[in-house]
Amino acid sequence: MQPKPAQDGGRQRDIRSRFGVPAIIVMSLVIGTCSRMPDTYEQIRLLGTLKVSTRNSPMAYYEGASGPEGPEYELADGFARRLGVKLELHVAASGAAALEDVLRNRAHIAAAGIYAGESRHEQALFGPVYQHIDQHIVYRVQDPLPESPRDLIGKRIIVIRNSTHATSLARLKKDLPGLRWTAVDGVDQLELFARVASGAADVTVADSTEFTLGRRFYPELRPAFKLAESEAIAWALAPRSTDLLPLIERHFNELKAIGRLAEILTRHERSLSRFRRVDAPAFVSAVRERLPAYLAWFQEASAETGIDWRLLAAIGYQESRWDEAAVSPTGVRGLMMLTAETAQRVEVADRTDPRSSILGGARYLALIKDTIPDRVAEPDRTWLTLAAYNIGYGHLEDARVLAQRAGLDPDTWAAVRDKLPLLAQERWFTQTRRGYARGWEPVGFVRNVQTYLEILEWMTGGPGPSGAPRKTS
Repeated sequence: MQPKPAQDGGRQRDIRSRFGVPAIIVMSLVIGTCSRMPDTYEQIRLLGTLKVSTRNSPMAYYEGASGPEGPEYELADGFARRLGVKLELHVAASGAAALEDVLRNRAHIAAAGIYAGESRHEQALFGPVYQHIDQHIVYRVQDPLPESPRDLIGKRIIVIRNSTHATSLARLKKDLPGLRWTAVDGVDQLELFARVASGAADVTVADSTEFTLGRRFYPELRPAFKLAESEAIAWALAPRSTDLLPLIERHFNELKAIGRLAEILTRHERSLSRFRRVDAPAFVSAVRERLPAYLAWFQEASAETGIDWRLLAAIGYQESRWDEAAVSPTGVRGLMMLTAETAQRVEVADRTDPRSSILGGARYLALIKDTIPDRVAEPDRTWLTLAAYNIGYGHLEDARVLAQRAGLDPDTWAAVRDKLPLLAQERWFTQTRRGYARGWEPVGFVRNVQTYLEILEWMTGGPGPSGAPRKTS
């Protein structure tokens, strides 16, 4: 069973939810026996639970189509498994709020991409530094390139108020008294990128990971130069947690020694820019050379579910390039790239068996399609189904809610397609039920499947009797 994060924005509403029944039992035992308060690791063992405060972010924790994802989640889940306890996540509003959870004994660890600056070492203990994040000046490519801090004088600089970026500019101002900038509240980094891209500001400051995400939406932006020395990222613990610190150090040292730590961080960073566009010649070659081996099973799945076999084949190619041995770093595998949970749901015992995978993928697609409200007409029904197949039905619903709030029709793919990318922006995903998602991915997924479907229809003589939906984007 996957751990379930609290969804109350960091404010537990009663004693039971704030401390948990097991915690109250531990405290009662301590009081009843006049014993000392257990050390942090001892508390974790008594509770059978590791409490971790994190934040909803692409580089911390979020709910993916297959369950919890994010580098901080993956690292914390591995540490809980090492300790032989359950992982309990609490989603805080920010890294600073997660740190406060630890200092107020609401969590054992803050794992939220927290900067381990010198000033914070006076407040908390920090585990090993496992990542360094650079701060870059970001500008619009058609504007003059700022080559040094002195080139920033006279520029319209915009940053988030009280951010580490604002702190870096303040340090720089000691040597450059003419430096000026605007600090704003109530926005996220993607909003600042939008202002620079539109010309409303000249430059902003962004972490390297933030810029990787921002380029998905604003390809005209470029990094100019590194503004500050790399910021160190580490887990934070309460000052009294000296017994837990060596275990955390051992955990990270072992992950680093076997290359697992670098693999986790690199994989999640790459996920921010992952999505290939259609390579039509390669697809045509695959139709001729690879598809014949699987064609009968796609047609069998079509007969069982009523879904056009060409649509199923297009999904299979997008997911695995028709490779029955395909496997993702998160354990999704097989020709239709099914998760273990999905495979169990659609009665697939072996995800690497191509026939089972194709039939399972078709059944899962049919289940999602049946979940879409009956009032949604074709072809929108199919495109919304495909988006949910990629990102998860819950995140699709979040995008539909955003479309409805904007006065758009949430039953049309065009409206939902425009709102899905907003799920990657803090300004918007904090308004949704399920939080952050890589919302640009289902847009690319549907676009590519539509294109593969059109090519298949052309190569096979047009839509079959089932009438595959026509492309609308």
